[in-house]
Amino acid sequence: MTFTLDQPPLDNRYAALGPTYGSRVEPTPLQAPRLLHVNRELAAELGFEPADLDSDAFTDIFAGNRALPGGAPFAALYAGHQFGSFVPQLGDGRAILLGQLRDRESRSWDLQLKGSGQTPYSRFADGRAVIRSSVREYLAGEALHHLGIPTTRALSLIVADDRVRRETIERAAVICRVAPSLVRFGSFEVFYYRNQPQHLAPLADYVINEHFGELSGTPDRYARWLAEVVRRTAQLMAQWQAVGFCHGVMNTDNMSVLGLTLDYGPYGFMDAFDAHHVCNHSDEGGRYAYDQQPGIGYWNCSRLLQACLPLLADDENRAVEIAESLLEPYGPIFSAAATASWRAKLGLQDARDSDVELINRYLTLLHQSHNDFTRSFRLLGDVPMADGSAGPLRDEMRDPAAFDAWLPDYRARLRAQGLADDVRRVAMQAVNPKYVLRNHLAQRAIEAAERDNDGSEIERLLTVLRRPFDEQPGFDAYAAEPPPDARHIEVSCSS
Repeated sequence: MTFTLDQPPLDNRYAALGPTYGSRVEPTPLQAPRLLHVNRELAAELGFEPADLDSDAFTDIFAGNRALPGGAPFAALYAGHQFGSFVPQLGDGRAILLGQLRDRESRSWDLQLKGSGQTPYSRFADGRAVIRSSVREYLAGEALHHLGIPTTRALSLIVADDRVRRETIERAAVICRVAPSLVRFGSFEVFYYRNQPQHLAPLADYVINEHFGELSGTPDRYARWLAEVVRRTAQLMAQWQAVGFCHGVMNTDNMSVLGLTLDYGPYGFMDAFDAHHVCNHSDEGGRYAYDQQPGIGYWNCSRLLQACLPLLADDENRAVEIAESLLEPYGPIFSAAATASWRAKLGLQDARDSDVELINRYLTLLHQSHNDFTRSFRLLGDVPMADGSAGPLRDEMRDPAAFDAWLPDYRARLRAQGLADDVRRVAMQAVNPKYVLRNHLAQRAIEAAERDNDGSEIERLLTVLRRPFDEQPGFDAYAAEPPPDARHIEVSCSS
């Protein structure tokens, strides 16, 4: 079943929470908006009528130039810890929630225009997004989604000639971000630090009723919900680590209470492996480096739990005890999820005590030689158990002697589990992607969009990224290491 644009199955349950939680605000129209790309796969999942996707009405609505029937545009209020320091009021400064859409399976999706103009939370900013940041977010959501990592996605990417000042003058763009919910840790922090605990329960109940229905109305629902947020966050960190993904700005206002990857700015998939890699050149202290992400996830969960203390018990000391007990499982959950991921990436089907040392030795040699992260795991599947040639992976090793020292122990471990090479290789290819969204690939799509309003490279990239684990003849260039002149593309908080 599909729906038409003039009668979308839309309601406004979040906006109905009232002005305590945000502000009604209309998008600011763009000049002559053009649809650069539409996510037809996502549109089909949501139930859009295919013919509507190419209509002027679709472009106008998702540029913010025309109202979506039934919508009540709303900018959410929140606060957050940014690079460790608390900022008492943030909010949707360049994003406007159109409403909640019910898909054909009655699942609820937030539709939000990002880059749609000023809101009461814009502070002194223009409320706009630019083409490069919009292309990057549009691609990133699909890349992680098809890697099996929870994430927001985007329905449409629209560009215009409106001028936006960043480091230089750029052109404006708007994406329609899609997620089950865009509520974040900072949505609760704002009320805790304002000493307005009475506003925590209505928001928590909204989240629970919408997304954790089995907990609705139960006396311990807040503790059980927060335990689930901790669990999902720990697992999300393990998933990021396993594919070499760096978020770049893990502020608490960029953390989802559903465990989604939220707010793509200066993210990046590592090329050369560096455990201390910082993908955001604005992060001078390396707070959000690759190897710091699991610890930051823990710290952010602790901030959420602190903000929700009034929900856990009337007595503050008792509330703190409960919060500490909810946070305690984070480490074991992350460790178990990460170890399971690394085992699978190495083709280890059973668990042995010596595995952690074997895994860490491989990661250490990749780190010390700065080998390509994605390729070094993908090609590991081609290494046979039998002594002799190690296949193409050894040829790419920048420190072959270190690899040769590790290899006999790896082969002995493979022989001990007795799995045939071809069976193991298929299993390893199912968890080690051949294709990830490398920065230089995204940059190529950005340049085509900026220069010629050309979305064809976006379409080619999405074709590849939607099947990241498959061999795709004709697309080998998308799996190659970046050329030398593209290995140091920098992204920052304006990205």
